[in-house]
Amino acid sequence: MRALRLNAWGEPPSLVELPTPEPGPGEVLLKIAGAGACHSDIHLMDWSAEQAPPAIAPPFTLGHENTGTIAALGAGVSGWEIGDPVAVYGPWGCGRCRPCRLSAENLCERTGELGGMGGGLGFDGGMADYELVPDQRLLVPLGDLDPIAAAPLTDAGLTPYHAIKAALPLLVPGSTAVVIGVGGLGHMAVQIVGELSPARIVAVDTSEQKLDHARRLGAEEALLSGPETAARIRELTGGIGAELVVDLVGAQPTVELAAAVVRSGGHVSVVGIAGGTVPVGNGTVPFDATFTGPYWGSAVELREVLALAAAGRLRADVETFPLEQAMTAYEKMRAGALVGRAVITP
Repeated sequence: MRALRLNAWGEPPSLVELPTPEPGPGEVLLKIAGAGACHSDIHLMDWSAEQAPPAIAPPFTLGHENTGTIAALGAGVSGWEIGDPVAVYGPWGCGRCRPCRLSAENLCERTGELGGMGGGLGFDGGMADYELVPDQRLLVPLGDLDPIAAAPLTDAGLTPYHAIKAALPLLVPGSTAVVIGVGGLGHMAVQIVGELSPARIVAVDTSEQKLDHARRLGAEEALLSGPETAARIRELTGGIGAELVVDLVGAQPTVELAAAVVRSGGHVSVVGIAGGTVPVGNGTVPFDATFTGPYWGSAVELREVLALAAAGRLRADVETFPLEQAMTAYEKMRAGALVGRAVITP
Protein backbone atom coordinates (compact mmCIF):
# COMPACT_ATOMS: atom_id res chain seq x y z
CA MET A 1 0.00 0.00 0.00
CA ARG A 2 1.01 3.67 -0.36
CA ALA A 3 1.72 5.76 2.74
CA LEU A 4 2.90 9.33 3.40
CA ARG A 5 5.67 8.81 5.93
CA LEU A 6 7.45 11.25 8.21
CA ASN A 7 10.89 9.65 8.40
CA ALA A 8 12.74 12.18 10.59
CA TRP A 9 12.14 15.45 12.40
CA GLY A 10 12.77 18.51 10.27
CA GLU A 11 12.35 16.66 6.99
CA PRO A 12 9.44 16.65 4.53
CA PRO A 13 7.47 13.39 4.44
CA SER A 14 7.76 11.00 1.50
CA LEU A 15 5.27 8.76 -0.29
CA VAL A 16 6.44 5.16 0.04
CA GLU A 17 5.22 1.61 -0.50
CA LEU A 18 4.59 -0.48 2.62
CA PRO A 19 3.07 -3.92 3.20
CA THR A 20 -0.66 -3.75 3.91
CA PRO A 21 -1.11 -4.50 7.63
CA GLU A 22 -3.02 -7.56 8.80
CA PRO A 23 -5.09 -7.00 11.95
CA GLY A 24 -4.09 -9.00 14.98
CA PRO A 25 -6.33 -9.84 17.93
CA GLY A 26 -8.58 -6.89 18.81
CA GLU A 27 -7.37 -4.79 15.87
CA VAL A 28 -9.31 -3.39 12.91
CA LEU A 29 -8.02 -2.60 9.43
CA LEU A 30 -9.65 0.37 7.67
CA LYS A 31 -9.66 1.22 4.00
CA ILE A 32 -9.20 4.98 4.20
CA ALA A 33 -11.77 7.26 2.58
CA GLY A 34 -10.53 10.61 3.89
CA ALA A 35 -7.62 11.89 5.97
CA GLY A 36 -7.70 15.53 7.02
CA ALA A 37 -4.56 17.62 6.63
CA CYS A 38 -3.92 19.62 9.79
CA HIS A 39 -1.60 22.52 10.55
CA SER A 40 -0.14 20.44 13.37
CA ASP A 41 1.24 18.14 10.66
CA ILE A 42 3.31 21.10 9.44
CA HIS A 43 4.69 21.48 12.95
CA LEU A 44 5.66 17.79 12.84
CA MET A 45 7.53 18.38 9.59
CA ASP A 46 9.27 21.51 10.89
CA TRP A 47 10.13 20.55 14.45
CA SER A 48 13.62 19.55 15.46
CA ALA A 49 14.07 16.60 17.80
CA GLU A 50 14.46 19.10 20.67
CA GLN A 51 11.16 20.85 19.86
CA ALA A 52 9.08 17.73 19.29
CA PRO A 53 6.93 16.18 22.02
CA PRO A 54 8.90 13.43 23.77
CA ALA A 55 5.92 11.05 23.52
CA ILE A 56 6.28 10.59 19.74
CA ALA A 57 9.11 9.81 17.34
CA PRO A 58 9.41 9.08 13.62
CA PRO A 59 9.15 7.14 11.42
CA PHE A 60 5.36 6.98 11.15
CA THR A 61 2.60 7.59 8.62
CA LEU A 62 0.91 10.99 8.89
CA GLY A 63 -2.84 11.60 9.17
CA HIS A 64 -4.78 11.91 12.43
CA GLU A 65 -8.24 12.90 11.05
CA ASN A 66 -9.43 9.67 9.51
CA THR A 67 -12.54 7.98 8.17
CA GLY A 68 -13.02 4.85 6.13
CA THR A 69 -14.70 1.48 5.84
CA ILE A 70 -13.76 -1.64 7.73
CA ALA A 71 -11.64 -3.88 5.52
CA ALA A 72 -10.71 -6.65 7.98
CA LEU A 73 -11.36 -7.60 11.60
CA GLY A 74 -8.89 -9.12 14.01
CA ALA A 75 -9.77 -12.03 16.27
CA GLY A 76 -12.10 -11.09 19.11
CA VAL A 77 -13.56 -7.96 17.50
CA SER A 78 -17.34 -7.95 17.74
CA GLY A 79 -20.18 -5.59 16.90
CA TRP A 80 -18.63 -4.47 13.61
CA GLU A 81 -18.91 -5.80 10.08
CA ILE A 82 -16.63 -5.55 7.06
CA GLY A 83 -17.80 -2.54 5.03
CA ASP A 84 -19.06 -0.52 8.01
CA PRO A 85 -18.30 3.20 7.58
CA VAL A 86 -16.49 4.59 10.62
CA ALA A 87 -14.57 7.54 12.00
CA VAL A 88 -11.41 7.01 14.01
CA TYR A 89 -11.16 8.65 17.42
CA GLY A 90 -7.75 10.29 17.14
CA PRO A 91 -6.05 10.32 20.56
CA TRP A 92 -5.04 6.77 21.49
CA GLY A 93 -4.54 6.31 25.22
CA CYS A 94 -3.91 3.29 27.38
CA GLY A 95 -7.64 2.53 27.66
CA ARG A 96 -7.30 1.73 31.36
CA CYS A 97 -6.61 4.90 33.38
CA ARG A 98 -9.44 7.03 34.76
CA PRO A 99 -9.57 9.59 31.89
CA CYS A 100 -9.52 6.80 29.32
CA ARG A 101 -12.35 4.96 31.05
CA LEU A 102 -14.31 8.23 30.83
CA SER A 103 -13.62 8.20 27.03
CA ALA A 104 -11.20 11.15 27.43
CA GLU A 105 -8.15 9.43 25.97
CA ASN A 106 -6.88 12.89 25.03
CA LEU A 107 -6.03 13.17 28.75
CA CYS A 108 -4.53 9.69 29.18
CA GLU A 109 -2.27 9.47 32.21
CA ARG A 110 0.17 7.06 30.52
CA THR A 111 0.73 8.79 27.16
CA GLY A 112 4.47 9.05 27.70
CA GLU A 113 4.77 5.26 28.03
CA LEU A 114 2.87 4.28 24.89
CA GLY A 115 5.24 5.30 22.08
CA GLY A 116 2.78 7.64 20.43
CA MET A 117 -0.26 9.85 20.97
CA GLY A 118 -2.45 8.45 18.18
CA GLY A 119 -2.54 7.46 14.54
CA GLY A 120 -0.46 10.04 12.65
CA LEU A 121 1.13 11.12 15.94
CA GLY A 122 3.77 8.51 16.59
CA PHE A 123 1.69 5.56 15.38
CA ASP A 124 0.83 5.02 11.72
CA GLY A 125 -2.05 7.23 10.62
CA GLY A 126 -4.48 7.50 7.74
CA MET A 127 -2.57 9.17 4.90
CA ALA A 128 -2.32 5.76 3.31
CA ASP A 129 -4.52 3.28 1.54
CA TYR A 130 -5.16 1.50 4.84
CA GLU A 131 -4.84 2.25 8.55
CA LEU A 132 -4.50 -0.30 11.32
CA VAL A 133 -6.56 0.76 14.36
CA PRO A 134 -5.34 -0.97 17.55
CA ASP A 135 -8.70 -1.33 19.30
CA GLN A 136 -12.36 -1.28 18.32
CA ARG A 137 -13.09 1.21 21.12
CA LEU A 138 -11.44 3.86 18.91
CA LEU A 139 -14.10 3.52 16.18
CA VAL A 140 -17.27 5.61 15.96
CA PRO A 141 -20.00 4.76 13.42
CA LEU A 142 -20.47 7.30 10.63
CA GLY A 143 -23.97 6.31 9.58
CA ASP A 144 -24.99 8.14 6.42
CA LEU A 145 -22.40 10.94 6.69
CA ASP A 146 -20.14 11.48 3.69
CA PRO A 147 -16.86 9.98 4.94
CA ILE A 148 -14.68 12.47 3.06
CA ALA A 149 -16.48 15.52 4.43
CA ALA A 150 -16.63 13.90 7.87
CA ALA A 151 -12.89 13.27 8.23
CA PRO A 152 -12.08 16.77 9.61
CA LEU A 153 -14.84 16.45 12.19
CA THR A 154 -12.62 14.08 14.14
CA ASP A 155 -10.21 16.89 15.08
CA ALA A 156 -11.05 20.22 13.40
CA GLY A 157 -14.63 19.72 14.59
CA LEU A 158 -14.01 17.90 17.85
CA THR A 159 -11.31 20.20 19.24
CA PRO A 160 -13.27 23.49 19.04
CA TYR A 161 -16.41 21.65 20.18
CA HIS A 162 -14.58 20.50 23.31
CA ALA A 163 -13.21 24.01 23.90
CA ILE A 164 -16.55 25.77 23.41
CA LYS A 165 -18.60 23.23 25.37
CA ALA A 166 -16.55 23.99 28.50
CA ALA A 167 -17.68 27.64 28.37
CA LEU A 168 -21.34 27.16 27.50
CA PRO A 169 -22.63 28.40 30.90
CA LEU A 170 -21.14 31.82 30.04
CA LEU A 171 -22.82 32.05 26.64
CA VAL A 172 -26.18 33.43 27.70
CA PRO A 173 -28.38 35.82 25.67
CA GLY A 174 -26.48 39.07 25.22
CA SER A 175 -23.05 37.44 25.50
CA THR A 176 -20.22 37.60 22.96
CA ALA A 177 -17.90 34.89 21.67
CA VAL A 178 -14.77 35.83 19.72
CA VAL A 179 -13.26 33.30 17.31
CA ILE A 180 -9.68 34.18 16.32
CA GLY A 181 -8.57 32.43 13.12
CA VAL A 182 -11.40 31.13 10.93
CA GLY A 183 -9.57 28.52 8.88
CA GLY A 184 -9.89 24.76 9.24
CA LEU A 185 -10.87 24.72 12.92
CA GLY A 186 -12.19 28.25 13.13
CA HIS A 187 -14.86 27.91 10.44
CA MET A 188 -16.30 25.03 12.47
CA ALA A 189 -15.95 26.95 15.75
CA VAL A 190 -18.18 29.68 14.30
CA GLN A 191 -20.84 27.10 13.49
CA ILE A 192 -20.55 25.37 16.87
CA VAL A 193 -21.00 28.59 18.85
CA GLY A 194 -24.02 29.42 16.69
CA GLU A 195 -25.61 26.01 17.17
CA LEU A 196 -24.96 25.61 20.90
CA SER A 197 -25.57 29.15 22.17
CA PRO A 198 -27.33 32.48 21.60
CA ALA A 199 -24.03 34.39 21.82
CA ARG A 200 -23.08 37.04 19.28
CA ILE A 201 -20.15 35.75 17.22
CA VAL A 202 -17.19 37.98 16.34
CA ALA A 203 -14.73 36.42 13.87
CA VAL A 204 -11.15 37.70 13.54
CA ASP A 205 -8.69 36.82 10.79
CA THR A 206 -6.04 38.30 8.51
CA SER A 207 -7.88 37.15 5.37
CA GLU A 208 -10.93 38.92 3.96
CA GLN A 209 -11.83 35.70 2.12
CA LYS A 210 -11.95 33.76 5.37
CA LEU A 211 -13.91 36.54 7.07
CA ASP A 212 -16.49 36.42 4.26
CA HIS A 213 -16.68 32.67 4.85
CA ALA A 214 -17.24 33.28 8.57
CA ARG A 215 -20.08 35.71 7.81
CA ARG A 216 -21.79 33.11 5.65
CA LEU A 217 -21.51 30.63 8.50
CA GLY A 218 -23.16 32.92 11.04
CA ALA A 219 -20.64 35.44 12.39
CA GLU A 220 -22.40 38.74 13.10
CA GLU A 221 -19.12 40.67 13.05
CA ALA A 222 -15.98 39.85 11.05
CA LEU A 223 -12.86 41.92 11.76
CA LEU A 224 -9.48 42.06 10.09
CA SER A 225 -6.77 41.49 12.66
CA GLY A 226 -4.74 44.62 13.32
CA PRO A 227 -3.79 47.29 15.86
CA GLU A 228 -7.41 48.45 16.29
CA THR A 229 -9.02 45.03 16.66
CA ALA A 230 -9.03 44.90 20.46
CA ALA A 231 -10.54 48.38 20.72
CA ARG A 232 -13.20 47.45 18.19
CA ILE A 233 -14.19 44.35 20.14
CA ARG A 234 -14.30 46.37 23.36
CA GLU A 235 -16.53 48.87 21.60
CA LEU A 236 -18.85 46.11 20.37
CA THR A 237 -19.19 44.78 23.92
CA GLY A 238 -19.83 48.16 25.54
CA GLY A 239 -16.34 48.22 27.01
CA ILE A 240 -16.91 45.02 28.99
CA GLY A 241 -15.22 42.41 26.83
CA ALA A 242 -16.18 38.98 25.55
CA GLU A 243 -17.44 36.07 27.61
CA LEU A 244 -15.52 33.59 25.46
CA VAL A 245 -12.43 33.95 23.27
CA VAL A 246 -11.33 30.92 21.25
CA ASP A 247 -7.86 31.39 19.75
CA LEU A 248 -7.35 28.86 16.96
CA VAL A 249 -3.94 30.32 16.07
CA GLY A 250 -2.03 30.59 19.34
CA ALA A 251 0.64 33.01 18.07
CA GLN A 252 1.93 35.83 20.26
CA PRO A 253 -0.29 38.54 18.69
CA THR A 254 -3.42 36.39 18.94
CA VAL A 255 -2.99 35.32 22.56
CA GLU A 256 -2.33 38.95 23.46
CA LEU A 257 -5.52 39.92 21.64
CA ALA A 258 -7.44 37.23 23.52
CA ALA A 259 -6.16 38.49 26.88
CA ALA A 260 -7.01 42.07 25.89
CA VAL A 261 -10.65 41.40 25.01
CA VAL A 262 -11.82 38.79 27.53
CA ARG A 263 -14.10 40.18 30.23
CA SER A 264 -13.86 39.65 33.97
CA GLY A 265 -15.15 36.14 34.66
CA GLY A 266 -14.73 35.24 31.01
CA HIS A 267 -12.95 32.30 29.43
CA VAL A 268 -10.02 32.14 26.99
CA SER A 269 -9.34 28.88 25.16
CA VAL A 270 -6.00 28.80 23.31
CA VAL A 271 -6.33 25.93 20.85
CA GLY A 272 -3.59 26.96 18.39
CA ILE A 273 -0.05 25.77 19.03
CA ALA A 274 1.98 28.60 17.47
CA GLY A 275 3.84 29.25 20.73
CA GLY A 276 2.31 32.49 22.02
CA THR A 277 2.16 33.14 25.78
CA VAL A 278 0.71 35.72 28.13
CA PRO A 279 1.44 36.19 31.85
CA VAL A 280 -1.42 34.95 33.99
CA GLY A 281 -1.66 36.23 37.52
CA ASN A 282 -3.43 38.65 39.82
CA GLY A 283 -3.45 42.02 38.08
CA THR A 284 -2.18 40.77 34.70
CA VAL A 285 -5.52 39.51 33.34
CA PRO A 286 -9.15 40.39 34.19
CA PHE A 287 -10.41 39.14 37.53
CA ASP A 288 -11.73 35.56 37.53
CA ALA A 289 -10.94 35.08 33.84
CA THR A 290 -9.88 31.52 33.04
CA PHE A 291 -7.26 30.48 30.47
CA THR A 292 -7.09 26.94 29.12
CA GLY A 293 -5.09 25.02 26.53
CA PRO A 294 -7.50 22.31 25.35
CA TYR A 295 -6.30 19.22 23.51
CA TRP A 296 -8.73 17.37 21.25
CA GLY A 297 -11.81 16.01 23.10
CA SER A 298 -13.41 12.81 24.33
CA ALA A 299 -14.83 9.97 22.25
CA VAL A 300 -18.29 10.79 23.61
CA GLU A 301 -17.87 14.37 22.39
CA LEU A 302 -16.89 13.04 18.96
CA ARG A 303 -20.22 11.22 18.85
CA GLU A 304 -21.92 14.53 19.66
CA VAL A 305 -20.03 16.31 16.87
CA LEU A 306 -21.04 13.64 14.38
CA ALA A 307 -24.65 13.90 15.58
CA LEU A 308 -24.58 17.66 14.90
CA ALA A 309 -23.28 16.96 11.41
CA ALA A 310 -25.86 14.23 10.79
CA ALA A 311 -28.59 16.72 11.74
CA GLY A 312 -27.26 19.17 9.14
CA ARG A 313 -26.14 21.65 11.80
CA LEU A 314 -22.36 21.40 11.31
CA ARG A 315 -20.28 20.90 8.22
CA ALA A 316 -16.64 20.92 7.25
CA ASP A 317 -15.99 22.82 4.04
CA VAL A 318 -13.33 20.71 2.37
CA GLU A 319 -10.97 20.76 -0.58
CA THR A 320 -9.86 17.29 -1.63
CA PHE A 321 -6.45 16.10 -2.85
CA PRO A 322 -5.33 12.64 -3.98
CA LEU A 323 -2.63 11.03 -1.90
CA GLU A 324 -0.02 11.85 -4.54
CA GLN A 325 -0.79 15.55 -4.09
CA ALA A 326 -0.78 15.63 -0.29
CA MET A 327 2.20 17.96 -0.19
CA THR A 328 0.33 20.39 -2.45
CA ALA A 329 -2.33 20.58 0.26
CA TYR A 330 0.30 21.45 2.86
CA GLU A 331 1.84 24.05 0.57
CA LYS A 332 -1.56 25.73 0.21
CA MET A 333 -1.98 25.55 3.98
CA ARG A 334 1.38 27.22 4.58
CA ALA A 335 0.41 29.97 2.15
CA GLY A 336 -2.95 30.56 3.86
CA ALA A 337 -4.69 29.70 0.58
CA LEU A 338 -7.12 27.11 1.98
CA VAL A 339 -10.64 28.08 2.95
CA GLY A 340 -11.87 25.31 5.21
CA ARG A 341 -10.02 22.00 5.47
CA ALA A 342 -7.91 19.95 3.08
CA VAL A 343 -8.76 16.24 2.93
CA ILE A 344 -6.48 13.62 1.39
CA THR A 345 -8.43 10.91 -0.46
CA PRO A 346 -6.34 7.76 -1.07
